[in-house]
Amino acid sequence: MAEKRAQQKILVIHGPNLNMLGRREPEIYGHQTLEEINNALQARAEQLGLRVETFQSNHEGEMVDRIQQADDVFDGIIINPAAYTHTSVAIRDALSMIAIPIVEIHLSNINKRESFRHTSLIADIATARISGFRAQGYQLALEGLAQLLSVVP
Repeated sequence: MAEKRAQQKILVIHGPNLNMLGRREPEIYGHQTLEEINNALQARAEQLGLRVETFQSNHEGEMVDRIQQADDVFDGIIINPAAYTHTSVAIRDALSMIAIPIVEIHLSNINKRESFRHTSLIADIATARISGFRAQGYQLALEGLAQLLSVVP
């Protein structure tokens, strides 16, 4: 079983403006930086016997490219598409082409915010969604994927 755990790889994709976490509207998104979130994910992944690779881009095409490269390389994806959640058919199409579990994550509760944020173009293709837990949501997503991949009981 330990050998199987070492093979489980998770891709974490952070969308636009998430590189500004800690400075950008901390009353909504919290005070943790993206680096702190990624470091915490790496630490928790090690505890779970998973490998995590993180990627952040402010560019839709770069995110699409990374998603397309994930198939046959990763066992699951955690994605915070940020503003592209509500607008990107391209990201939706890329995600719909891969056959691995996808967890959509948002730091804030998008349904308690402006009405244009209530629509997610990937909600119906995501395996699961987590929102409103700020940085802790990434940990919840990772633990959920570990459960789905049968890494933990």
